[in-house]
Amino acid sequence: MLWSTNHYHLAKCDGTTGCQNRTRHHVYRLRTRNCNHNRTIGKIMSQKIEKVAVLGAGVMGAQIAGHLANAGIPSYLFDINDELAKNGVGSLTSLKPAPLYKPKNAELVTPCTYNNDIEKIAEVDWVLEAVVERLDIKEQVYNSLLPHLKDTAILTSNTSGIPLADLTASLPDEVKQRFMITHFFNPPRYMQLLELVRGEQTSNETYNTMIEFGESALGKGIVHAKDTPNFIGNRIGVYGMMVTMNLAIEQGLTVEEVDKLTGPISGRPKSATFRTADVVGLDTMRHVSKTTYEKALDDEERDMFKIPEILNQLVDSGRLGQKTKAGFYKKNEDRSIHSVDFKTGEYSPQEKVRFDCFRIAKDRQRLPDKLKALCYGDDRGSKYFWEITSKTLIYSANRIPEISDDIVNIDNAMKWGYAWEMGPFESWDAIGVEKSVNRMKAEGRNVPSWVLEMLESGRETFYTTENGERTYWCPTGKHPVTIEPNPKVLNLAIHKTSGKTLKRDLSASINDLGDGILNVEFHSILQSTLNPIDGSYIEMINHALDLIENGDFKAMVLGHQGANFCAGAN
Repeated sequence: MLWSTNHYHLAKCDGTTGCQNRTRHHVYRLRTRNCNHNRTIGKIMSQKIEKVAVLGAGVMGAQIAGHLANAGIPSYLFDINDELAKNGVGSLTSLKPAPLYKPKNAELVTPCTYNNDIEKIAEVDWVLEAVVERLDIKEQVYNSLLPHLKDTAILTSNTSGIPLADLTASLPDEVKQRFMITHFFNPPRYMQLLELVRGEQTSNETYNTMIEFGESALGKGIVHAKDTPNFIGNRIGVYGMMVTMNLAIEQGLTVEEVDKLTGPISGRPKSATFRTADVVGLDTMRHVSKTTYEKALDDEERDMFKIPEILNQLVDSGRLGQKTKAGFYKKNEDRSIHSVDFKTGEYSPQEKVRFDCFRIAKDRQRLPDKLKALCYGDDRGSKYFWEITSKTLIYSANRIPEISDDIVNIDNAMKWGYAWEMGPFESWDAIGVEKSVNRMKAEGRNVPSWVLEMLESGRETFYTTENGERTYWCPTGKHPVTIEPNPKVLNLAIHKTSGKTLKRDLSASINDLGDGILNVEFHSILQSTLNPIDGSYIEMINHALDLIENGDFKAMVLGHQGANFCAGAN
């Protein structure tokens, strides 16, 4: 059973509203009901994947091959010439953050070229295409490998913007059954999300194989997406970034003010909004936003994806973010970092940010309480944060059933692909669904009808946990659906709702995990984020040891599902 850690991944949960699982497996599996979109089908066997060919030795293709090597899977890394293929392999030991668990893993990746090594395709069980996002080039690559593809091999694309139907248009029917989209997020070693998209002819065996291999071998969190522009993660994520940027410009906030509000204080990464954009690359961000604008013609918020003047100005002048040392932030020779002015495009030293809502939120221990402080304050920071939050929540709800039939896949996509601590619907629960909806309606916002129907049914939250069972509201079926626990993962917050806590003190608790195993969970009353050791913690460990010595239990696990294990002695 996998509980909290695996290799370099960490499972963490706020203990109340939602859980961000960064282990090798899902915390939950949905039962087969109306909201079950593209889940594992029955007990159909999946096939073994023992060797892989990755087509395209660019940054993404090379890192996917590297992560396969981390899992002990050998691969052939193809490109158009020896230099590009070898550079792709070489980059695995020089890129930051490191794509490999250890440099020696690079030996499992063999550089190949289409002209000299195409026959090696016949050896592999999975061919992953990660070439440039041009349909004509992808089709050319497919045509070159088809004569060598064995009749059981799976063929997938890492595309993020080309429709699956277009990718398969020229493929034989027997290959269409073994074709699907496997969309990794960058960097693949560290980002847990793997979005899967199946076509009308994709076989259940093919789909199940990629679910099982993605979870068990690669440590991915699987999200089941539909063949829509930018799938789930980037559709919601880029909307969130664009609405954040556009409203900042409209309301006169600075780059640093926005990042102060949209970073760890609100359950987002330290890179917040504009630092994240710089890391991703402003050219990439513009491309993804442009793709949505051009292809999501019926999106009610389509205009939000129009490229702002400042973003065009930065990209057109070669200021692409981290890779050019200038984007929304600029790193100077003296190592100081300046931020860009939205109006002038010029850089200046960052100003100190002061918001009352931030100060209040900082004093709150739990993320739901921090979000409430940010949303329901009176200053301009709170006004801005409420505006971007309410728009993102409504937008996410309106994407059902377009991009997903359920809220769970949307929440997981944002947690695993964008490192949000809570997904949109978990965040909505955190700030209070009824309270926020009443405010939205008073402000004239169009709240999706299915959200109103849920409240009218008497249900107050999108998720509930009771007696060890977690349910979510199904928008299409208009009823709650039970989320089955994954037997490979123990979620402590849910486990404790079954009355499994034997003793609780100020800074630690003793929980019965079953099978004769105790857990000493620490939750420091002094510093819940860092969990320093105090007398309460030591006392609970000693009590647990007494239970084991008395023969009541066989073993003990020290740990919890917070962000930081322990800061040491207080």
